[in-house]
Amino acid sequence: MTTAPLIAAAPVSYGVFGAVGGPDLALTPRQLLAQMAEAGYAGSELGPPGFFGTPQQTARAFAEEGLAMVAAYMPLHLSAGEEVLRQDREAMDRSLPELAAGGTPGAIAVLADEGDPELIRHPFRDQGERGLTAAQWEVAVERLEAARLRASAYGVEVSFHPHYGTYVEQPGEIDALMAASSVGLCFDAGHFLIGGADPVAYAAKYASRINHVHVKDLRLAVAQRARAERNEDFEGWWEDLCCPFGTGDVDLVGVVRELRAAGYRRWWVVEQDRGAVTDETWRAAVADQRANLGWLRATLG
Repeated sequence: MTTAPLIAAAPVSYGVFGAVGGPDLALTPRQLLAQMAEAGYAGSELGPPGFFGTPQQTARAFAEEGLAMVAAYMPLHLSAGEEVLRQDREAMDRSLPELAAGGTPGAIAVLADEGDPELIRHPFRDQGERGLTAAQWEVAVERLEAARLRASAYGVEVSFHPHYGTYVEQPGEIDALMAASSVGLCFDAGHFLIGGADPVAYAAKYASRINHVHVKDLRLAVAQRARAERNEDFEGWWEDLCCPFGTGDVDLVGVVRELRAAGYRRWWVVEQDRGAVTDETWRAAVADQRANLGWLRATLG
């Protein structure tokens, strides 16, 4: 007997990221969950801490829509000072009870570096340029291990997400982190590609470490144009970079094929990052996420 692939949505695909909501958010959190369920998703990642209410309110809202709470994004400043890291830990301590309240087996705390002000101002790096020092790598790994233990106290696994615009984005940086730590890997083919790694090759290379997948497509020309024009407003052009599945430059078919062949049977999270959704763009966001779900279902077979 075969089991249907586990496909989840993500609030970021509907313009929810960073702080809770925003003045331009065109829907309530409960409307967002209802839309995900209506589209046919089996679960969703959480938004920022408190977006759906208290842990109990969050669990109830997901249960009423028949959705599993599969993961939550929990960024860490791996190279920042202790005061900044303390704020990251406080955010984790708000998200972890929410995730645990859902009771979903194998729920994931998605960890990622947050870079620093220098990378925010100047995100473009050549391979091997402006990376962490050996001492900073040691601190980064220690902080990841502390975060893993923090999550395990709630019965939550961790998965590290290499992320563009951070100090773990390039192939050498991904390799260094995988060699120095024991954390699972959140595989996001879009971020791997823009960071310079071959997504299909890296899906094969780290198949045994991958415990969470973000499915993302993007158009490299957007980033290439921004770099050529020295447009370092990373957040300004990122939403134009991400696109509906099958319309960008990521070999998602190859990635899916490689992960399936390796026996991956956990959550596939649909992500098409976009800016805050307004009344004018809501219909397009809904249509894109329905189309992405259909594309992924067909590709997974």
